[in-house]
Amino acid sequence: MEFITYEQEGFVGVVTINRPKALNALNSQVLDELEATFDAIDLDTTRAVVLTGAGEKSFVAGADIGEMSTLTKAEGEAFGKKGNDVFRKIETFPIPVIAAINGFALGGGCEISMSCDIRICSENAVFGQPEVGLGITPGFGGTQRLARLVGAGMAKQMIYTARNIKADEAYRIGLVNAVYPLEELLPAAKKMAAGIAANAPIAVRNCKKAINDGLQVDMDQAIVIEEKLFGDCFETEDQKAGMGNFLEKDKEKKLKVVPFQNK
Repeated sequence: MEFITYEQEGFVGVVTINRPKALNALNSQVLDELEATFDAIDLDTTRAVVLTGAGEKSFVAGADIGEMSTLTKAEGEAFGKKGNDVFRKIETFPIPVIAAINGFALGGGCEISMSCDIRICSENAVFGQPEVGLGITPGFGGTQRLARLVGAGMAKQMIYTARNIKADEAYRIGLVNAVYPLEELLPAAKKMAAGIAANAPIAVRNCKKAINDGLQVDMDQAIVIEEKLFGDCFETEDQKAGMGNFLEKDKEKKLKVVPFQNK
């Protein structure tokens, strides 16, 4: 891999887009390497993933404009499909993915962050969909995920005006879950991922699938999805151990209670 690095820390995988001279911009090679990296993650030994960018300035500054500038209509559509396929792979990845957004998250950078389950960012983070200023639309899911995350009105304002927003506004509108000083961002993301990894892995995976799939259908269909995934957890080792430990602790707690006695 030339532009992607992967590290395993316990049950947590850390994927870093490592193209700092180009502010981690996404070209075809970066997208191919991202896809290959996620395909290679061992789901038996990994329970959560952190996605971040190299350096202190940029998470992902966008798609590579140099590559896009000469594309034909057909090539533009194919490039959009390439990005969408990779981001959809991240969005539907069986285990949670946390975006640790360290700086610029513009265009494709904002879009890839939105394909992650959870977004946290540094105080110097900047978000935006500047595509209309370049004569194009967002092409990697921005018109779809942004509206779902922050509401159609706010999404249209950001996309139509091509105006960037800073970390505090991103937090205010619900685009990110938390804002940290830059030096605390990656440790916070790893800590959150480790906390997720400490929980029953089958249950966490089923929760992700229930939320993602349920958001695509009406409530009557959504609760059926939940029922099936809820039932799927039973008879697993995780369920038996988790409930067994709870009942054992509850039993021990009751034994320690000394009844009140009148003298």
